[in-house]
Amino acid sequence: MGGMADSTDTAPAPAPAARTNENRSTTPGSQGFKEYISSGWAARSEELPPAREQAPFAAARRDRISRLYPGHRLIVPAGRLKQRANDTDYAFRAHSAFAHLTGWGSDSEPGAVLVFEPTTTGHDVTVYFRERAGRDSDEFYANSEIGEFWIGPRPSIAQVASDLALPVRGIDDFAAVLRRVDSETLLVREADPFLTGQVDDARLRNAAEKMLTANGTDAPFSVEINGDHDADATFVRDLSELRLVKDAYEIGQMRLAVAATARGFEDVIRDLPRSSTHERGERLVEGVFNTRARADGNTVGYDTIAASGPHACILHWTRNDGPVLPGDVMLLDAGIEVDSYYTADITRTLPITGTFSEVQRRVYDAVREAADAAFLVARPGAIFRDVHAAAMTVIARHTAAWGMLPVTAEEALKPENGQHRRYMVHGTSHHLGLDVHDCAQARRDMYMDGVIEPGMVFTIEPGLYFQPDDLTVPAEYRGIGVRIEDDILITETGAENLSAGIPRESAAVEAWMAELRG
Repeated sequence: MGGMADSTDTAPAPAPAARTNENRSTTPGSQGFKEYISSGWAARSEELPPAREQAPFAAARRDRISRLYPGHRLIVPAGRLKQRANDTDYAFRAHSAFAHLTGWGSDSEPGAVLVFEPTTTGHDVTVYFRERAGRDSDEFYANSEIGEFWIGPRPSIAQVASDLALPVRGIDDFAAVLRRVDSETLLVREADPFLTGQVDDARLRNAAEKMLTANGTDAPFSVEINGDHDADATFVRDLSELRLVKDAYEIGQMRLAVAATARGFEDVIRDLPRSSTHERGERLVEGVFNTRARADGNTVGYDTIAASGPHACILHWTRNDGPVLPGDVMLLDAGIEVDSYYTADITRTLPITGTFSEVQRRVYDAVREAADAAFLVARPGAIFRDVHAAAMTVIARHTAAWGMLPVTAEEALKPENGQHRRYMVHGTSHHLGLDVHDCAQARRDMYMDGVIEPGMVFTIEPGLYFQPDDLTVPAEYRGIGVRIEDDILITETGAENLSAGIPRESAAVEAWMAELRG
């Protein structure tokens, strides 16, 4: 249960504390400066851009969520800048639900909010954002978070409206939305904690005022509102499930992300002679790939894993501070996020010298066989978890044959056993799209136990990881980690491996590396 609110408390939620830099600021404040800096500027362009390519797709998504929630006010924030250190911030990335429903990607504005206002026929949908400051205001030159002197030109309300093909209003008008907040209002809570506090306060305040009116007295009293936010969580779940099946625009963006990622892998291979001479060669690998991400996309879709030697046995190795030594293999798990925020997620395991050893090849080929088995199951009408089961059957068979299991492969595969999972504790697949682990709030019966449908995009990524100190593993296998990960599009008739152009069979990987390195 939630806390108590007094009906006489109508104060708005406090604004986030300003990050002060007054003790080191040299921003001019004289009257002469203020008068001079506000004059002598050329007229700003008011040219309206055409609606972006994804606008009609975003409109269709909004229509679907509108039909799910008749009579409800829906609030989907973009989120705010997140502090990195003192008065510096991380690069802004809008919440994925906001991006999905607006089509606004890497050029989206911090603090923007998408609102579905219920009507008798559906919803009126509006974006609220902080419009650009006039050059006669001190915000223009003195505000380092939004001032154009600091961060560059910002669009007008009319330009954003034309670009997104959506009604747009200034953020100050959002106060009227807060005054209308009621028990039927739903919110993406995690997107913007400050705005969530405002909405929760408005829920309590507006409910108290409604009860006061109904009570017909001026006497103060308390109201109590359910604080478990179940309805908000259901709303977020439905927004997540809305992304399970991709539309044509999303699929096109996934292809772009995969193609850019392929170029990043090629860059890494070409640079291996340099990377392998540095004491922190993994950092160089990461830097080379990230350069391609910034050149051909927005950024990386997640922290690059450049895991060489025994680091390849650490599933999410992102420190990337080790050497890249001849004779080892390097597990490179990386994906480029394009400007629309759609990301690839691909892994290849590369022999540093360009040639696998006999044991490395044996492990690699077993993982590739597991991936191929999973790929054969990935068809419309199959159950998502069966993709994983197919891969694990192969993993169990090989680890048993190599003498690593205390039981047979068949016994290990029984639900009560699972000894083979020691060498692959992660799942084989996850949905992919705006988030690298997309649709994460979807219900289990829509995800793990869900039926595979055309338009779904997910990974297939089996692996084998033999820790260097694992005494259940023959010595020759210890310290070898292999993962092969591809991005799969389900079609009407089967599945397409979007990343098939990046070599994945051991002999093809060796030939690819030889060609790129001359």
